[in-house]
Amino acid sequence: MQAVGVIGAGQMGAGIAQVSAQAGYRVLLSDVSRERAEAGKAGIAKALDRLVTKEKITGDARDAALALIEPVEGVAAMGDCALVIEAATEREEIKRAIFADVGKVLGPQAILASNTSSIPITRLAQASPDPARFVGVHFFNPVPVMGLIELIRGLATSDATVETVEAYAQSLGKQVVRANDAPGFIVNRVLMPMLNEACFALGEGVATVRDIDLGCQLGLNHPMGPLTLADFIGLDTCLEICRVLHTSTGDPKFRPAPLLVKYVEAGWFGRKTKRGFYDYTGPEPVPTR
Repeated sequence: MQAVGVIGAGQMGAGIAQVSAQAGYRVLLSDVSRERAEAGKAGIAKALDRLVTKEKITGDARDAALALIEPVEGVAAMGDCALVIEAATEREEIKRAIFADVGKVLGPQAILASNTSSIPITRLAQASPDPARFVGVHFFNPVPVMGLIELIRGLATSDATVETVEAYAQSLGKQVVRANDAPGFIVNRVLMPMLNEACFALGEGVATVRDIDLGCQLGLNHPMGPLTLADFIGLDTCLEICRVLHTSTGDPKFRPAPLLVKYVEAGWFGRKTKRGFYDYTGPEPVPTR
């Protein structure tokens, strides 16, 4: 495969760029500005430095991966990429605008993929230059740590596209599961109702943040509680996924919890804003209620 383009240099996009470069791919990393793309690469450098410190990789491996990542402005330079992955915020109108933009330079055989975590691929493919070369490739956060990729084909996605992207995902050392093109796919279809119900429980006074998290963590044998996980994912992202599930299925069980909506309206998105169900401004997270 030739170069891989990654559109979006935030947490997810930077993670995708990092694992791609570590697997030996040349990566073009873009965002709304060259400065944002450069900041994304700087974050990758820090992450790789930590791996060197922990003796997970060598200094030479770090340098080789960084040398393969090129921050770029916009998508004009992605015409030579064999695969372009969109990793923008979970807003359909934003993703559609990106697909229309990159479609102007996408090569005739190149594949366009979306890292959407919930929006139907068949619908998004309408904004791509060729739905047969459009596919969903859902990475999980943090990308360098999580070993799973959901591969979602739209109604028009070709077998060749699926096979090529699956081979790419496996070359990163990831396990691949294939999901049908349904809202939320596999993981978020199951996960988001649980996180949303934890928000309902907190809002209705069933228990405190600590007790909801500790109860689910120990009672379900999960590595972290649902409110901690929601903060880690980003409450704004959780809300967008719940809204997509609710709108797409019409099922009231996906209705976003009022407390989740309120926190997002307040700008309390979780770890990335230092406040969500926990306050992250001190040395240790402290429940906000």
